[in-house]
Amino acid sequence: MRKSIRHISILKPGTWIAVFLMVLLALPAAADIYMYIDSQGVMHFTNVPTSSDYRIYIKERPKRQGTQMDANRFDRYIDEAAGLHGVDFPLIKAVIRAESAFDPKAVSKKGALGLMQIMPANLEAFRVYDPFDPWQNIMGGARYLKALIQRFDGQVPLALAAYNAGPRAVDTHRGIPPIPETEAYVEKVMKFFYLYKNG
Repeated sequence: MRKSIRHISILKPGTWIAVFLMVLLALPAAADIYMYIDSQGVMHFTNVPTSSDYRIYIKERPKRQGTQMDANRFDRYIDEAAGLHGVDFPLIKAVIRAESAFDPKAVSKKGALGLMQIMPANLEAFRVYDPFDPWQNIMGGARYLKALIQRFDGQVPLALAAYNAGPRAVDTHRGIPPIPETEAYVEKVMKFFYLYKNG
């Protein structure tokens, strides 16, 4: 390993980057995800493409040693919330990853708090009294996620858009609002959802 690093460092400027990328691309993928958007604007994800309409969406690399613990340390709470509220475990985990990257003390610029980034105005309604308590935050976030999924007839992308932009924005646009942040958020969570579901 040390020899490889020394060899790359003496290459001409810019060349080592290309070599590094080639090495990364040569690594085996853990779970490739494919995506296509149909004529109605619905995004479809799969790890087994059934037609040429699908394009590669993400080539997942094996996780580095040492990162597994952080990503999985709240799994027991997520599992409990999934069972209690009837929301898929991979979906709750995907939302947490997108919202806070598993940081229970996360605070957004808009003031959203904890793992599932709950706004202070919603804490009481979600029965969250300490937003930085991982169990309470996950339970509250899962409770809200379930309500949104029910409100939008099981359409997860719409529920996610509402989680990000608010239910009224989804109602107003009768679909995912044309807000770049919200569109990127839905895509990101769905990507993580399929990775956890198929991982």
